[in-house]
Amino acid sequence: METALTQLTGVRYPIVQTGMGWVAGPRLVSATANAGALGILASATMTVEELRAAVREVRSRTDRPFGVNLRADAGDARERVRIIIDEGVRVASFALAPSRDLIAELKDAGVVVVPSIGARRHAEKVAAWGADAVIVQGGEGGGHTGDVATTVLLPQVVDAVDIPVIAAGGFHDGRGLVAALAYGAAGIAMGTRFLLTSDSTVPDAVKARYLAATVKDVTVTTAVDGLPHRMLRTELVVALERAGRVRALAQAVRRAAGFRAVSGLSWPAMVRDGLAMKHGKDLSWSQVLLAANTPMLLRASMVEGRTDLGVMASGQVAGVIEDLPSCEDLVLRVMSEAEKVLRTLPTPG
Repeated sequence: METALTQLTGVRYPIVQTGMGWVAGPRLVSATANAGALGILASATMTVEELRAAVREVRSRTDRPFGVNLRADAGDARERVRIIIDEGVRVASFALAPSRDLIAELKDAGVVVVPSIGARRHAEKVAAWGADAVIVQGGEGGGHTGDVATTVLLPQVVDAVDIPVIAAGGFHDGRGLVAALAYGAAGIAMGTRFLLTSDSTVPDAVKARYLAATVKDVTVTTAVDGLPHRMLRTELVVALERAGRVRALAQAVRRAAGFRAVSGLSWPAMVRDGLAMKHGKDLSWSQVLLAANTPMLLRASMVEGRTDLGVMASGQVAGVIEDLPSCEDLVLRVMSEAEKVLRTLPTPG
């Protein structure tokens, strides 16, 4: 199936595996790429040295195109951009809108720039700055998300920009792909569906928790870091929602200390990161600390298997996913379902 997305990136199928922290590592990304879709390596939870090693590991596992996801507001973003260019990575995606300068630097080096956005005005801005495509995530998507459904947001963005639009939030099968194409998208991006594959390195016990979840077990909360965050309702989420400010601050300090040990960040650096997230938002000090160490909360679940101590970012589709196929089986299933749906659609006249 050829679309503007496949033409732009060189992949076989119009499917993107999103850059999920602690989840989208070399194994998942290379398995996705080998299946004919676009795998995105998550770099926000890596040091600069780890990113370069991860890119080279993906290269050793596949000769297909893949991408790297960056935090545009990271202090070392330009250094990470240089790694992408030096290592010949095909696609750079961004969790936040990159600056005009970063887009220009990447495009001058032949890298395809694909920011993720959650509002029409953000899509218009990055398109004007030269982005090659955008991933638009509706409120159904996991992690930090908005409150506008994909079915409302997607056509708005498609009508607003003249670059390829990739739909995210609520997709897991071939029917969704056809629906996205009908709205004018060039493909779909999936996070939770790729997390729940046999190629994902997420611990089996954590995958089982996702598979057991119903749609009602997926919630949006601001208790973790003060921002709307879609995740499974775990023990930690319930505790944070019930905790007073003093207790929440104590929990945040303990977890921040753990993140500091893993990341090597100093306390001042962590507070600066938290204050950057606090800017313009009504966050408590416990939320400031949690905002700075949210990656540690994700690591507890996604790496250590501690669902009692960590958060489990999740799209609403977790409530309808029931199996753990390989990336190859998943991609082929989605494409087979899409082709079947297209064949059964009524023809004009």
